[in-house]
Amino acid sequence: MPVPWFLLSLALGRSPMVLSLERLVGPQDTARCSPGLSCHLWDGDVLCLPGSIVSAPGPVLVPTRLQTELVLRCYQETDCDLCVRVAIHLAVHGHWEEPKGEEKFGGAADPELEESRNAFLQAQVVLSFQAYPTARCVLLEVQVPAALVQPGQSVGSVVFDCFEAALGAEVRIWSYTQPRYQKELNLTQHLPDCKGLEVRDSIQSCWALPWLNVSADGDDVHLVLDVSENQRFGLSLYWNQVQGPTKPWWHRNLTGPQTITLNHTDLFPCLCIQFLFQVWPLEPDSVRTSICPFREDPRAHRNLWRAARLQLLPPRGWRLDAPCSLPAEATLCWQAPGGGPCQSLVPPLPPANVTVNKALELPLLNVHPNLCVQVSSWEKLQLQECLWVDSLGPLKDDMLLVETRDPHNNRSLCALEPSGCTPLLSRASTRAARLGEQLLQDLQSGQCLQLWDDDLRALWACPMDKYVHQRWALVWLACLLFAAVLFLLFLFRKDQVKGWLRLLKEDIRAGPATRGRAALLLYSAEDSGFERLVSALASALCQLPLRVAVDLWSRRELSAQGPLAWFHAQRRQTLQEGGVVVLLFSPGAVVLCREWLQDGASTPAPQGPHDAFAASLSCVLPDFLQGRAPGRYVGAYFDGLLHSDAVPALFRSVPVFSLPSQLPGFLGTLQEPGDPRPGLLRERARLVSQALQPALDQLLKAPGDPGDPEDGTRDGT
Repeated sequence: MPVPWFLLSLALGRSPMVLSLERLVGPQDTARCSPGLSCHLWDGDVLCLPGSIVSAPGPVLVPTRLQTELVLRCYQETDCDLCVRVAIHLAVHGHWEEPKGEEKFGGAADPELEESRNAFLQAQVVLSFQAYPTARCVLLEVQVPAALVQPGQSVGSVVFDCFEAALGAEVRIWSYTQPRYQKELNLTQHLPDCKGLEVRDSIQSCWALPWLNVSADGDDVHLVLDVSENQRFGLSLYWNQVQGPTKPWWHRNLTGPQTITLNHTDLFPCLCIQFLFQVWPLEPDSVRTSICPFREDPRAHRNLWRAARLQLLPPRGWRLDAPCSLPAEATLCWQAPGGGPCQSLVPPLPPANVTVNKALELPLLNVHPNLCVQVSSWEKLQLQECLWVDSLGPLKDDMLLVETRDPHNNRSLCALEPSGCTPLLSRASTRAARLGEQLLQDLQSGQCLQLWDDDLRALWACPMDKYVHQRWALVWLACLLFAAVLFLLFLFRKDQVKGWLRLLKEDIRAGPATRGRAALLLYSAEDSGFERLVSALASALCQLPLRVAVDLWSRRELSAQGPLAWFHAQRRQTLQEGGVVVLLFSPGAVVLCREWLQDGASTPAPQGPHDAFAASLSCVLPDFLQGRAPGRYVGAYFDGLLHSDAVPALFRSVPVFSLPSQLPGFLGTLQEPGDPRPGLLRERARLVSQALQPALDQLLKAPGDPGDPEDGTRDGT
């Protein structure tokens, strides 16, 4: 049975106040102004083209404040529409040119200057109005005697009657001059509905408004409209965006009671419903009313963040795409190689709400692959992207120096490290402190890249490669000496030396292929039997050869770094080397994927202290959603443990193989282009199958195992 969410009547509004509204008779728009001003309203609407801001040639009139008032525009006593009256307050912007030369010392005044001060200040003021689906722009000409005003002085106001709007609608109003001398004014207002209007008997849309009942039933959301049998109306669903125009999504012409079913994934905070009613069957005139019932719905906000996409645009741009406006803040951060959290940086990006669906510029002098952008909401990290890695190369082992200046131009330097910002030339036992003098010399000699600068602070990225090389010089020397000793020992055993040279010759002929391709195995750690099966597969793949990475062989690193940081480092290294990530599906892995897709983009709780599969879902799934998986990922599952239909459809964009029955195709996908001949590939598949089959048979025969048909998990359901 559907669970009631809330019961909302469009005939019963949200506002507890009752408004008594002034009535305007007739359909004509009018304008009037305060004493001392003269104004004129242009006939018809004009194009809404704000243009760029230009410098004022002298004193000009500009709008300083917007005020609104609700009125009724009536065509008959009982036929009125809600209308928005707008008052624009004006002031003088700019200054008169000061007299030069002899005028300053009592000389004759400039006749042209005197004439300009006796003239009128004129302005063309544009009013822009938007309320779905209506958008209008009107032009008002205003003038005032220049002799009666002073720069910065308020000169009065102009009142425009009026913009018609629907009951309960959200309206947005802008005002600016042509040409534009300053940033446009803007105002957003939610209009009342029938309950808040004392004259509701005069508004025909209040006579036939339906009851709207929104209820949830599992994954479905029902919009139940209770109207009379023969009532005809139009129903529209649209995204009401604060930034940019509204976006229509769905429209139907309906009659009588209706139930509209939506999936819960369709809900967004800005999803609104508009009703278009034909009050009298024989008259074409219609009335509209709108409502946005999902503004506070938690599922709508989760869907919004799930649909949001953060992009970094070369060379210094970024963009956040989302269906609705987001109450979020964006910051720059520094991502050091080897995992770990991204450390926040100055300068912060503008603290105001992030503008969605618009390319923005980062306040940087130069870009760097370690620079990332984080988007947070209510102090919770939601999105992070470092996509410059694709265009600037992998993360660099550079040291970020933060320079701070005081008003007396004294400066101090510290190096950003995981423990904090370490002052240079300090006695701390960190790498930056040990190399403080060298880093300072690199900065003074121009070897560091300046990323950002203002009056008080600056950021520098200093390369550390040469210091790493110096540190390992002695190690390489010791290795060379050891190799020389081994060579001398081998000289005394000629037969073994010949065999070694033969192997070396074969390796040289084989070329880079002998190193093998990198492969990262990801699986859900369900029990010890399944781990033995994965271990058998990984060991067999190493003999092909392939360079295999699996968390079973990296327990110490997992404990030290955590599953998420370990996976990030392994995935980045594997893909940078042209390797492939292998997703091993099991019943438990399928359940984790489905939970992630249903519950949102938050990282699922790990199933164990070393479960890299659960920790990796937040990064693996976006690659599939954004179409970046082909060529990077391969899927596989084991015969008897899972049915092919159980693998989520999202992951079938890459090859998915059943093991060991489809081992030749699986190994052919893993190998490098130009790798072994078909005969050799079949031989390798036979060897891997022999190593894999005993562990698989033992797991299938174990009582209570995840592949037991009696427990219903054999096909992944």
